[in-house]
Parts: sequence; C-alpha cells; structure tokens
Amino acid sequence: MGASSATVNDSFVLFSGRGGLAMAPVEENGAVWRYSLTDNKWSKLAPDAGSPHPAGRSYHCMTSDDKQTVFMHAGCPENGRLSDLWSYNLTSNTWKELASAPDPPRGGTSVAFSGGKLYRMNGFDGIKEQGGNLDIYDIASDNWTSHKYTPNGVDGPTPRSVCALLAVRVQQKDYLITLFGEQDPSTLGHAGAGRMLNDVWAFDISGRKWSKVDTNSTEGNQPAPRGWFAADVHRGEESDEIVVHGGLAEDNKRLGDFWILSFLV
Repeated sequence: MGASSATVNDSFVLFSGRGGLAMAPVEENGAVWRYSLTDNKWSKLAPDAGSPHPAGRSYHCMTSDDKQTVFMHAGCPENGRLSDLWSYNLTSNTWKELASAPDPPRGGTSVAFSGGKLYRMNGFDGIKEQGGNLDIYDIASDNWTSHKYTPNGVDGPTPRSVCALLAVRVQQKDYLITLFGEQDPSTLGHAGAGRMLNDVWAFDISGRKWSKVDTNSTEGNQPAPRGWFAADVHRGEESDEIVVHGGLAEDNKRLGDFWILSFLV
C-alpha cells in the first residue's frame, strides 16, 4: 500500500510502498518495477550496486516527462516525512538526486509535469494539511520557486492531502487539475478516513489563476468524496479527460468505482 507509479511511453513504472506484517517501507535498494505493454510482462530494474538511489517509502508521488524520465518526490520512510526529489532514467536505469522541494516535508502530496517543469502542491506534514502554495521546479535549472494563492475554497482549493494533481490540455490551453482528497486527518491515522472532498479545481498555467470546475453531470450523479484514489489523464484529440478509480470514502469504506471527467469544448 502507499506505493506510487507513473507511465513512460509503453511502460508503467512502480516504486516502493509499504507492506508485510510490520507495514514497513518496501526497501529494494532503488529498484523499480516496470510493466511493458509491448512485452506484456513485469521486470525488476535494479540500479548498479553502490549508485545513488532513494530510500524506500510510502505515500510519495511520481510523474514523468512522457519520454524516458520519471520523477519521484517526498513520502514517508520508516520514520518522519521527506521533501527530496529524484529523477529516474528508464533508458540508463540510473537515479539522480535533484534539489529538494520547499519545506515542510510531507506525505500524500501531489506532483505533475508540464512544459519542462514540475508542479507540487498539498500533502500532510504530520500536523496539518498543506495548501496555499503551488511549488514549481524548473528541470533545466534545478531550482524551485513558489506561487502563493489563497486556499479558502473561493480563490483557490482548500488544503488537502492524498488527492491528485494532473496536467491537461483543454481547448489548446494547459491547465493543472487538482481533485478530491482528505481535508482533515483521521484520529486513526492511516487506519481511518478523515473529512474527504469531491471538488475539482483548474489552474490556468499561463494566467496563474485557479477556477473551481463545475462538475454537475446531466444525470445528476458524481463521485463521492474520497482520498487515496488512482487518477490519470486520457489524451484526446481536442481535449483531455481525467480517469478516476477507487479510493477511500469518508465512512472508511474502500471504493471500486470508475469515473471519467470530460471537459466541454
């Protein structure tokens, strides 16, 4: 559980997580698991012994440049939380440590790739949910900057964790979409569900502005509030779509439903 993954070309790449009787981080010395759609099989890719690699962890996040590089960020090791950033080159099978993101360290954060940059937001720092900052990493210069916004649910999304952040293109414009997540943590920690959200927000990358997305469907139904779910982008010819699956509901029940969010063009 608490693993993270990303897609690169025909490959699905997964790194670490936690499991076993002790629910400890899965430590495989930097190895990743790759599923190839072309070959229809899994393979374990282990870096050379002694080469730099990230520690095992859970509730981290991953994204890719859609070419050959996966980016892995933050999460929870055996104790505490992290703010490190690593890149993994699928061709050379090597890890590289990059500049760490702005504090505080966190788990359950989200990251997305768009236009040569990484965008990071939200997460849980062990005390409270984070919000109000969209942190931007420039890959070329290995440098972070931050865009501040008001996380009041009117001018920008409220603080949250275990949500999603996805880069989409709609009507020839680039947006970031953040959706759902946990707003207030459970007193049971990872064993329980806190207050969950089902809102969707769009960030105009060029205009640097948040807008709440009206998700009322013609049938009147929409996904229940949730966190710890899976989400990805389906690339369309005119407009992208977002696919959402499963998660944890506010009543602590596991969900198995499947939704597609389409944008009107």
